[in-house]
Order: sequence, then C-alpha cells, then structure tokens
Amino acid sequence: MQYTQLGRSGLKVSRLVLGTMNFGPETTAEDSYGIMDAAHAAGINYFDTANVYGRSKGHGATETIIGDWFAQGDGRRERTVLATKLYGAMGDWPNEGKLSALNIRRALDASLKRLQTDYIDIYQFHHVDRDTPWDEIWQAIDVAVAQGKILYAGSSNFAGWHIATAQAEARRRDLLGLVSEQSIYNLLTRQVELEVLPAAQANGVGVIAWSPLHGGLLGGVLRKQNEGRRRLEGRAAETLATHRDAIEAYESFAAELGHEPGDIALAWLLTRPGVTGPIIGPRTRDQLDAGIRALDVHLDDAALARLDEIFPGHKTAPEHYAW
Repeated sequence: MQYTQLGRSGLKVSRLVLGTMNFGPETTAEDSYGIMDAAHAAGINYFDTANVYGRSKGHGATETIIGDWFAQGDGRRERTVLATKLYGAMGDWPNEGKLSALNIRRALDASLKRLQTDYIDIYQFHHVDRDTPWDEIWQAIDVAVAQGKILYAGSSNFAGWHIATAQAEARRRDLLGLVSEQSIYNLLTRQVELEVLPAAQANGVGVIAWSPLHGGLLGGVLRKQNEGRRRLEGRAAETLATHRDAIEAYESFAAELGHEPGDIALAWLLTRPGVTGPIIGPRTRDQLDAGIRALDVHLDDAALARLDEIFPGHKTAPEHYAW
C-alpha cells in the first residue's frame, strides 16, 4: 500500500480510501466486516462514512455496522483513520441537519455512539451550510477538538471559494481549519480542476475523489452491456448516450494498455496533483480487490496525454476561459 500525508496535516493515510456507503443497504453486515478486514490486510487505513448512510436500512445503519466491527477488537479501531460526515437531516425536527453548533454537538455524539468509539479522526461537513456563519461552525469544532471527540475537520462538495473562506475564518481563530475536501472527480467529471483543486492546494487541503468510476461508466460499462452483465437506466443511461464515443475510445485504449478500464480510472486519479486518493466503495470483496489492483498500474506521459484527448480537462481558472 502507498501512503501520503493528508493535506498539510501530520496524518498519514492510504492512497486508497475505503468508502462504506454500500454497507447495510447493499452489503450485509457480515460481508461488510469481511471487506473491512480485507482492506486492513491490504494496508488501507482510511475509512470514510457518513451519519446519513444506510438508505433502505435507515440513517445511521452504516455507522452502526462499522461500530460493531470495531467492537470485535484486535486493533481494528486503532489501525483505522476514521472519517464520518454530518449535514443531511437525520430526522424531521428543526436542527437535526446542517452545521449549526447545536446539530454539530448532537450529531457528533450520536455518531460516536453508533461507531462505538470515543473520537473521530476526521469530522467532515457533507455540504456547505449557507445559513450558518463560520464563526459558529469553527467555535463548535474547536469545542469538539478540546473535548477530544474529533482530531481534524474536513469538507465535502465545497466550491473553491468555500474552501478559501473556511480556511481564512479558521486562521482568524488560530485554528488548523480543513485538512481534506471530498469532491466528485473522475475522467468524465473534471470541473474541480478549475478552482477546487487550486484552492485546496493553496490552502493545504488534501482532495479525496468520490465517484471515481462515475457510477460504473468508467468501469467497462459497454463491455458489460454487451455481455449482458449490466443494464443502465435513467440518468446513467443518458450520460452514457452523451459520452458513448469517448467511453468506447476509452475502453479500447484500456485494452491496448492491457488493463481493466476501472483500474485505469483509479490509477489516473492517483497521478493528479493535490489528490490524496480516490474513494472505492465496494459492494463485494471482489470489487475491493479490483480497486487495490489499480495501485500496480503505471500511466506514462503518453498514456496520460491520450486520456486527456479522450476526456479533455480544464486549465486552472481564469486561464481556462480568459487570458
């Protein structure tokens, strides 16, 4: 396993992040335990979850599965860099969502109980809260750090200017601020190259890429369709129709390189400046093994240039659209 520092922090994390969103609704608790054990065996120490994960099993179900796994002992919690998130509403009453000081306190305590731990390594804002001032947010986080309940703060789905503002307000309070930002980033979705990546790099924030395979569209979807192993509907089918020529070229290029398309997509993200690593969210042990395989893929300059031809990226703003 390869490791790197998370942003400007002293925290060392694996280049692959284990996403747990499927634990519960798609993957049984027992199978989830097996996947987490296998992740540790492979050297993955960075696990990501959220208080709202659980879908059909109910909010909090995924955190509960992780907590039950920690309770099995044998150093499981100690070997894990644990990241969870808050923002989404956990109930119907006011103050059961977003980033008010009240919800930060209540949501954090509830996550700690479900996760069966006394601290969270990285407590992340799942979305920007336009209704709550940063003075209030950072004061609540400062209290949580002082209590020993969290060690670091992170964000998700922030724009570049949100990251810059959050860091400026944290510095004004002599706080560390954000150490990570989770953004959608893959070969098909490269808008973060305009401002999010530059803002994160300038402010010492490590970027975690979610949806690295764009819902499976970069994982060999055309071949799987031809083999009858995959059927797309709704938005995924529309996206495939829009980008079919590019995806066909991409799958052909992956075959030329002798690698699976999904391996190429993950390996490409590992070459991106400012990216700590992609989140892999396996439903099965085989999917976990496939994600780990990407660490052995080397993309030379010619391969990276060809990928840019197939899926054009963005220059840093404003050079992308102005002189």
